[in-house]
Amino acid sequence: MITESLRVGPGTPEEWLGPFPLASCFGHPERPLEVDLGCGKGRFLLAHAAKHPTVNFLGIDRMLRRIRKIDNRARRLELGNIRLMRMEAYYAVAHLLPAASVWTYYVFFPDPWPKARHEGNRLFNPAFLDALCRTLVPGGVVHAATDHEAYFEQLSDMFAGDARFTSIPPFIPSEDEQTDFERYYITTKPIGRLSVQRT
Repeated sequence: MITESLRVGPGTPEEWLGPFPLASCFGHPERPLEVDLGCGKGRFLLAHAAKHPTVNFLGIDRMLRRIRKIDNRARRLELGNIRLMRMEAYYAVAHLLPAASVWTYYVFFPDPWPKARHEGNRLFNPAFLDALCRTLVPGGVVHAATDHEAYFEQLSDMFAGDARFTSIPPFIPSEDEQTDFERYYITTKPIGRLSVQRT
């Protein structure tokens, strides 16, 4: 069992302003980096990382309780290719992740903020697309999924109107990789999926 915590985060004022030296936190910094934004309880992150041991994975979530549980499970499973960060997703992407460092983002079931007066709180907006573009390597991809139809339409229109991204076939996780949200909603509501590649 891995005894040391897999949690990482800024330790100095300079690191809080970014970029955070993320690659140095992994045993194999030369490997491609994939980021699970809003990793929740970690079902997708743990299963996907186990299947891809030569890829570095960063799970980001703002809830400490979730991060602690994933940390414990990842160490028990000897998944040394996982690191975890307790952080708000937008801040991490916009300020902490180095430029051209991420090969793949997974953003599954972000909070849809369904009330009209709260739509401005949604993660996806033009500034967030700028941050994704800055941190993705050329050819890097974003996989997103939501059960909220209006949010999916907004995402589709947003990416379709941005020449920096090209639509590709959507990523569909295997059954063991499905998040708790997906397992709950897949039998009751249609799930919108989209994947795009940075040009």
